[in-house]
Amino acid sequence: MPAIELDGVLFGYDGGSPLLNIHELEIHEGERVFMHGPSGSGKTTLLGLISGVLKATRGSVRVLDRDLSEMSLSARDRHRGAEMGYIFQGLNLVPYLSVSENIALPCNLYAKRMRRISSSSLDQEIRRLAERLDFRDLLDRPVTKLSTGQQQRVAIARAIIGQPRLVIADEPTSSLDRDRQEGFLQLLMEMCDEASATLLFVSHDLSLMHRFHRNISLKDVNTVSA
Repeated sequence: MPAIELDGVLFGYDGGSPLLNIHELEIHEGERVFMHGPSGSGKTTLLGLISGVLKATRGSVRVLDRDLSEMSLSARDRHRGAEMGYIFQGLNLVPYLSVSENIALPCNLYAKRMRRISSSSLDQEIRRLAERLDFRDLLDRPVTKLSTGQQQRVAIARAIIGQPRLVIADEPTSSLDRDRQEGFLQLLMEMCDEASATLLFVSHDLSLMHRFHRNISLKDVNTVSA
């Protein structure tokens, strides 16, 4: 079954020239997909459509059994929060919250994520993930006091808590050296496997693609950039 299915999708900001024109794109449940393209090729815009932050000008964007093109903004927001984990290039951790408070956010905001935790309480689930990702002694620390590598692991925990069906990672390793990139990817893959989540990983760094089931070049599916 497809986790992501785009059909005849056209998108441009505020009625301007199209940035994306995608005849067809399909990613199956459980796949680990590497999507690449140069800066400015529309990768982040495409992720905006898939996550429901943006709405297609034309065509169908089906994600996790829902056609986002037919949903209101608030319905898309709820669908994203309940079913998707997102790791941003800048991580987007909340600076005034502790590590544990950052990880808890998806479960505190979306009851479906809370119902799917594997531990008997949210605190226990946070500790389980922190132990799994090797930062259990940092849970009470402000995220601003963490190293980049530690913040990356917190971002994984926040994205994966409550077993989202889809994890989207937007250039999350761009600030890491090669060894830390490999370590981050290994942890991310293991956590997605544990949650049985589909993974869509976007980067311009082609050296990372060997770890994935399949790679997609955006210029091959977006006729605007062809």
